[in-house]
Amino acid sequence: MKSKLLFLLLLIPIMGFTQESRTGSISEAEAKAAMPLFGQRINANTGNYDLKYHRLRLNVDPAQSFISGEITSYFVAKENLNTITFDLANNMNVSNVTQRGASIPFTRNGNEELVVTLPQSQNQGVLDSLTVSYSGDPVSSGFGSFESTTHNGDPIMWTLSEPFGAKAWWPCKQDLNDKIDKIDVYITTPRYNNQNEEYMAVSNGLEIGQTVQGNSKTTHYKHQYAIPAYLIAFAVTNYSVYSHQVANNGNPFNIVNYVYPEDLQYAQSNTPVTVNIMNFYTNLVGEYPFADEKYGHAQFGWGGGMEHTTVSFMNNFNRGLIAHELGHQWFGDKVTCGSWQDIWLNEGFATYMSGMVIENFDGNNAFKSWKQNQTSSITSRTYGSVYVPSQDTTSVGRIFSSRLTYNKGSMVLHMLRKKVGDANFFQGLKNYLNNPQLAYGYAKTADFRAEMEAISGQDLMEFFNDWIYGEGYPTFRIGYNQTDGENVTLNISQIQSDPSVSYFETDLPIRFLGTQGQTKDIVLSNNVNDQDFYENVGFQVQQIIIDPENDIVTGYNDVILANSDFNFENALQVYPNPAENKIFIDKPSEVEIYSVSIFNLLGQHLYKKDYSSEGSEGIDISNFSNGLLFVEIKSTSGLIVKKVIKR
Repeated sequence: MKSKLLFLLLLIPIMGFTQESRTGSISEAEAKAAMPLFGQRINANTGNYDLKYHRLRLNVDPAQSFISGEITSYFVAKENLNTITFDLANNMNVSNVTQRGASIPFTRNGNEELVVTLPQSQNQGVLDSLTVSYSGDPVSSGFGSFESTTHNGDPIMWTLSEPFGAKAWWPCKQDLNDKIDKIDVYITTPRYNNQNEEYMAVSNGLEIGQTVQGNSKTTHYKHQYAIPAYLIAFAVTNYSVYSHQVANNGNPFNIVNYVYPEDLQYAQSNTPVTVNIMNFYTNLVGEYPFADEKYGHAQFGWGGGMEHTTVSFMNNFNRGLIAHELGHQWFGDKVTCGSWQDIWLNEGFATYMSGMVIENFDGNNAFKSWKQNQTSSITSRTYGSVYVPSQDTTSVGRIFSSRLTYNKGSMVLHMLRKKVGDANFFQGLKNYLNNPQLAYGYAKTADFRAEMEAISGQDLMEFFNDWIYGEGYPTFRIGYNQTDGENVTLNISQIQSDPSVSYFETDLPIRFLGTQGQTKDIVLSNNVNDQDFYENVGFQVQQIIIDPENDIVTGYNDVILANSDFNFENALQVYPNPAENKIFIDKPSEVEIYSVSIFNLLGQHLYKKDYSSEGSEGIDISNFSNGLLFVEIKSTSGLIVKKVIKR
């Protein structure tokens, strides 16, 4: 899913909602109708049965914020059952629960549960069913678990249940622990709106048919793949409907577009690219997972998109949003994150899929700019892991952080691609999607790592510990010199922006530029701090560029020409350490200091002066914020970086 940035939520600037702009501009604050519901706990009372089937018979009028219906659920007992529990918001009214035509008792409680007492114990392994009749005006926070509003003056009703909004409008099992094997959705609406325009209803799966009875119309959809509650959705308004066809190697299926009549021309000029993106994704990671049903778009009023299985709900039809939501059909819908801690398996993957559309449709320069924008977002703060800590799984801003879940998640995938190679990476994605234990089910981060280790033959634990579970990013400083016309000596030091990672072992891309226009790219395996390298370049070097293609997450790097002596560490001392007001530099008499610069952990340049202007008075750091400082000293012995704690 993608959305506009919620400025009041995260207090960071809103960026333009355009196709090729920084991903964060259209990927923040996912679905978050559920903000007041986000304290949802894992419901231990719904884990004792396995859902097999739902039949949703829904009665709605887009002009009224109200729903009534009957939900029939088939389930297998995982242990002997006397009661069965569904999640359902307290304001929804249950009028009756029946089993094989007979009413059975039920209760409601303060935990937003519907607890049904079975007429007799249901033994472990036994399949049974029941039907819940209910009605009410679902509570929505304004973005949209259940919304009845207008477009161009015409009524529209739509749902958006991620993460905990499904229980706001139907009795379900909300947690990420059980997918429903199959569903039928029957949506009964008035046939026409007040302008005598026909209402069109859309939901998951294949439209089976429409039945008209007087002034009412019932539209039937059937979806025959496993689906979690949060991906079940419907929308109703006076849609204009048109289709594109995907050839799919002789097994064609339709991309069905449900759009506002006033936006029909705009949509028809923008949605055809979906076919090209579908073909690209199919070649990249495998056939569209729901090819025997449909794919589609349904326009709705929330400020982004939501990847409901087989039909993405869309605020607009720019290419970036189309690519992101379509990518979710593989990553998020076919294989779904097994907990909100693992949400990057949905959002980071869909973001990277949309990035690869830029790479393959627009070329390397555009992709390089995309990567640079991703990294600029990531390094705008020094902390935060891709994996959501357990204590943050009730924070909407943290789970759906554009900087971490989307942007850093996508760039970690790109770095993993570079680490294992294209062939292994893309085959690993296919294996992940087709693993019988994961396909049309749930996955955790460890499941993905296992697939990538199996295909690459590499131990990726350290990579995942640093980049998925760890926080921050590295900053590199390279000192180099060239004593002849061909060979270069380099020394690489690294600073970590967050102490959770002791060292980012990195395959560091380096580009040498020669005085006569020569270019040479190499990759250095930087595994320890102050690591020396000796490279035969073959020409006189004029400049060295760190990470020239923006392939790794790093920021505030520096390269300096030094002399041949790289044993700088003991040449100078900075004291006191820790320091409160001033620091002083103790140097050998034969060493001349040219200048001193001070940086903070964000890479911000706090201080720079010629050293001669300081003399023995010391350097005043009293106005700097407390924390780690990096004192960069340029001298006749080369570049020296010292760490000082300001307190």
